[in-house]
Amino acid sequence: MPRLPTLALTAVSALALLASPATAQDAGAVDAQFATFTPSAEPNSDKIDYSIWDEAMKNLVVSMGPSLREGAGSPPPSFGTRRQYGHVSRYRLEGSRLMFSFLDAEIIASFTEYRKDLEATADKVDIQKLSRNEQLAYWINLHNVAMIEQIANAWPVRQPREIEVGGVPLNDAKFITVEGIKMSPRDIREKIVYKNWKSPSVIYGFWRGEIGGPSIQREAFNADNVARLLDRSARDFVNSLRGTQKQGDTLQVSTFYEEAAPFYFPDFEKDLREHLARYADTETSEILAATSDMKAAVSEHDIADLAGGVREPTYQNIQSPDGVSQSFRIPQSMTRLLAQREQKFQKIIREGRTGTVTFSNIKLPGDPEDKDTGEVE
Repeated sequence: MPRLPTLALTAVSALALLASPATAQDAGAVDAQFATFTPSAEPNSDKIDYSIWDEAMKNLVVSMGPSLREGAGSPPPSFGTRRQYGHVSRYRLEGSRLMFSFLDAEIIASFTEYRKDLEATADKVDIQKLSRNEQLAYWINLHNVAMIEQIANAWPVRQPREIEVGGVPLNDAKFITVEGIKMSPRDIREKIVYKNWKSPSVIYGFWRGEIGGPSIQREAFNADNVARLLDRSARDFVNSLRGTQKQGDTLQVSTFYEEAAPFYFPDFEKDLREHLARYADTETSEILAATSDMKAAVSEHDIADLAGGVREPTYQNIQSPDGVSQSFRIPQSMTRLLAQREQKFQKIIREGRTGTVTFSNIKLPGDPEDKDTGEVE
């Protein structure tokens, strides 16, 4: 696998210490700090270059393809042992995976370097005066870089929610610093993006490191592609088994939606159904129509990597298809997972499920002058 290069931004934090118990007044003052990140009403045309992160994602992320709405069966144990290594989740063939098990110390250190570069960019570029799409891309990329960095540091780990940074759960650890303000991944989502963007599509940009959440994309977000990537991620998740399921007369949805409910789905069932209908394919639309109740009951906290968050002691030699390139060794459980992935892709081809065209940031003949061309509200 190509080594991740030294990371730096062309456009031009330490871990947060555990604080003493804060009063409600103190908490309010801390939250008020985030008002500084309210987008300006007069944006400029500055841009941030994420080409290095784009290259990294293309090398590190493996797509498992669209959901077939079929739960994967229990895999057999590894050869020579009764222990079950690798992924056992019924959702293991959905979403995307990051190759944490192949990362060495130098690559992991480069994630930290890049996260700090993104933080420092806000000291040289007025983030609040960028276009709304440019700002949104910045916050999503910073959040996801920080999550990947910390999961890589903690790997092997079965579930990202087990990770702590400075004794604080990863989701709430304030190890990110922007313009002198310490923040957690949750702060970026809830106190900056969810507070300032009206479109619920933004929830699909933030990667949690779990199989049960939205996929991480194989390209970095930027002002030009953020609307397209959010739409792609939303459709992938809404039409997946880990996003929506039918259980009798009940529409079971991911518990992922509960966090976003206060911001985007205050009337949870009504608002969420309307949201899901916007992205639903034919099969999901039929599920929506055939259910009268809703329950947030679907979850999967296992890590979204290829190895299942463990180091397996048994390996297999893999030879390139051309028989010329050098062979390499990967765990047996990973070999099985990739074989199941290939079988799934062959089924998709046989059933003619391929072929998706997405248009973004274009004007078509006859469009009104004020037509939205890709800005995420």
